[in-house]
Amino acid sequence: MKNTTIIGIAWALFFLVPINSSEAKKNFSLRIHLPREITVGVDDPNLGQIAVIRGEESIKTIAENISVGHISMPGQSIVIDRSIILGRLASSGISILDVQLTGAEKTIISREHRIITGKEFTEAASVFLKKNLPMDSICQFDVARVPNSLVISGEAKDIEMSCRLITAGMKNQGKVIVSVLSDSNEIGIGEVTYNFKYKCRKLVAKVDIPQGQAITAENVNVEADITSSPEPAEWKIPYGFTAKRLIAANSVIVSNMISPVIPEVLIKRNQGVVIKIDRNGLLASAMGKAMEPGSAGEIIKVQNTDSKVIIMAKVNEDGTVEPVF
Repeated sequence: MKNTTIIGIAWALFFLVPINSSEAKKNFSLRIHLPREITVGVDDPNLGQIAVIRGEESIKTIAENISVGHISMPGQSIVIDRSIILGRLASSGISILDVQLTGAEKTIISREHRIITGKEFTEAASVFLKKNLPMDSICQFDVARVPNSLVISGEAKDIEMSCRLITAGMKNQGKVIVSVLSDSNEIGIGEVTYNFKYKCRKLVAKVDIPQGQAITAENVNVEADITSSPEPAEWKIPYGFTAKRLIAANSVIVSNMISPVIPEVLIKRNQGVVIKIDRNGLLASAMGKAMEPGSAGEIIKVQNTDSKVIIMAKVNEDGTVEPVF
């Protein structure tokens, strides 16, 4: 449409441009009107694509097919003047005395192209990512890297963008690949890289917590936080853990500041124990030897002193053991 308009204007100018009396009297075989600037849809334009040409059909056809240069890259322009055109016409067997040139002294020729900027890639990727976050806990995504602009040569039709997400095993980062499609064919891509932020919880000391004191609802608060890594699926409030050192009030408590309570060992290896059964009114006991150490509630191996049979028994809080059947 753009070229058609330019050529149409050139035709109108062609009839309006005055010529001197000597030129008016001469019957030129070829008349060529040159525009000041023109955009073409090919890399190797010919004279017929940049100028308005009138004349005898046989000569006109030769002139139209004369090359006026080569555009090697998008965004590049070439300049052709009247002397170059006359020289190429002469090389094709058309005498310059038979040619009338009107219009511009020189013509700037550029190639049709479209540029998809890094900003356009990012806008498309962000709209897609907002609807397709890989984890529900992601609350923020920041652009870390923007692709270079993509130059599309020629008249690309029905431009569309198709996106897909690649996380590549990285929890704190992801890439959106944006494919540029023309008539459903991929003609280029752009990669937009994002840094992810996650909703999580943190433990904050309400008061000073001395070394060895247990973590309880009375001395800590659980608060919302945002981090670059997702909260572990197994994370729980560590009530019952003890402080490994003094934890100052308002400090964020992390894993290396606390430790689980180590249960007291009630029975040592090779220690003599009482095997006790107390079920449904049945009370019985026997002597045994612990084959391994154990704390209250743990299951250990115990050897009956009389029968030498090894059984599995649960350690009771009073130091006795109870067979597990």
